[in-house]
Amino acid sequence: MADYDQELDASGLNCPLPILRAKKALSAMQTGQVLHIIATDPGAMKDFDAFAKQTGNELLESREEGGKYLFLLKKT
Repeated sequence: MADYDQELDASGLNCPLPILRAKKALSAMQTGQVLHIIATDPGAMKDFDAFAKQTGNELLESREEGGKYLFLLKKT
């Protein structure tokens, strides 16, 4: 896992809450900073992919590990 500036644990939250929390966290971050998101909702994989495309933020990493979904989003 790459370095990141802030972590958001959205475990146990269902769509669209992980996205909304990530959006809020990113809005408080500086351009170029990286947000690490932990989610348990299987829908998060496609949600964060779509979120990155819609917002122009860069999805650096997206993977599943032991029932958790891990993402690295870079604010652009």
